[in-house]
Amino acid sequence: MPDTSPDEAADTASTPPATPFERVGGAANVRALVDRFYDLMDLEPEFAGLRALHPATLDGSRDKLYWFLTGWLGGPSLYVDRFGHPMLRARHLPYAIGIAERDQWITCMGLALAELGEAGGFAADMQRRLLQSFAQTADHMRNRHG
Repeated sequence: MPDTSPDEAADTASTPPATPFERVGGAANVRALVDRFYDLMDLEPEFAGLRALHPATLDGSRDKLYWFLTGWLGGPSLYVDRFGHPMLRARHLPYAIGIAERDQWITCMGLALAELGEAGGFAADMQRRLLQSFAQTADHMRNRHG
C-alpha cells in the first residue's frame, strides 16, 4: 500500500511540476550563471572574438541576458516586460555571428554552467538540457558563413 493518503496523492497530482527557473534555484542562481558567463568572456583570451561583439562595459548585456533567461526558464517575464517579444534573431542581426562566435558562446556558457555545477543549482542533467537548448539557439543566431 502507498504511504500517502488519497488526499495527499491528489495534492501531489495537482501540483504543477517545478519550472526550470525554480529547479535551478531561482533568480540568484540565474544571476550567478550570467555573471560567470560574462566574467569568463571578459577574462579568457579564447573568447576574444565573442567579447569583441559586446560593448566596452558588459553591465547592460549582463542585465539583458539575466532578464531573458529568467523568463525563458519559467520565472518572471522581466525581459518581455521591458522590451516586448525577444525576437532574438532580429536583435542579433547587426552582429556578425558565424561558427566561431557561436562555438565561443556555447563553450563559455558550458564552462559557466560546469563551474557553478550542482552546488550552484545546475545539476548535470540540467546542464545537459540547457546546453542542448543553448546550442540550438546559438546556431539559430548565426548570420554569416564560417
